[in-house]
Amino acid sequence: MSSLLLSPLAAWANLPVVASFSIMADITREVGGERVSVVSLVGADQDAHVFQPKPADVKKLAEAKVFVVNGLGFEGWINRLNKSANFKGVTITAANGIKPLEVAEDGYGHDEHGHDHGHADPHAWHNPQHVLRYVDNIAAGLSRADAAGASYYRERAAAYKARLQELDSWAGKQFAAVPAARRKVLTSHDAFAYLGQRYAIRFMAPQGVSTDAEASAKSVAQLIRQVKKEQVKAVFIENMSDRRLIDQLAKEAGVKVGGKLYSDALSSQPGARSYLEMFRSNVTALSQSM
Repeated sequence: MSSLLLSPLAAWANLPVVASFSIMADITREVGGERVSVVSLVGADQDAHVFQPKPADVKKLAEAKVFVVNGLGFEGWINRLNKSANFKGVTITAANGIKPLEVAEDGYGHDEHGHDHGHADPHAWHNPQHVLRYVDNIAAGLSRADAAGASYYRERAAAYKARLQELDSWAGKQFAAVPAARRKVLTSHDAFAYLGQRYAIRFMAPQGVSTDAEASAKSVAQLIRQVKKEQVKAVFIENMSDRRLIDQLAKEAGVKVGGKLYSDALSSQPGARSYLEMFRSNVTALSQSM
């Protein structure tokens, strides 16, 4: 009798999926629903830039059927991990098809038009319009691994994309209330250029797009002068970054650190445990501080 009550998804309730970091894992769970079991290599509040795969991570990937990554050079350790795990399943590069913003070789160099300065900025998820593409790519990849679930993945993707569109519309209204001259923000590292491009906000940071490079004394000194000159009031630390540098910079510039943003990782605490929560938290903090 009980077997008759089993969900039609029961046979495929645990498609084993490995995601590179927490944001990818959450978006994949939203699309995959009951048919997937998702493990994140880099957890909440952890920095994927400096992640070093361990033997346990190699084992996780070796046992998976699907590997979801951001791409755009974000996971610099991915080739080494793939080789060690001898992974032969479906790899989904979520950012495929997105035209990246470009940064200079020193990790800086965004301009307002995204002109070519060097290599790609990988933080595309900070623009919800790009996450729509992530969702389509993930749904297509899961369907390749689990053809029987294709319609299920499409339905869940469509529902999630509707929520992303609502979030984008809401964010636009929040920032529209902030005068253009006040839309200037200082953060720990250069992770928010896509958000800045989408909503016309200027972000500054002592570190470039990756946290694995030290900020130079010269760049910090220049940034302090810039913050003072432009009277930047919105200053934030990030949940996965060492706050000492931003605290020092804020002190020397004579400004206060106003709170926390979530850049490359979700939080283990309430308020930013999903991508939707994370984005809403960031927008709220930014709009109020500016």
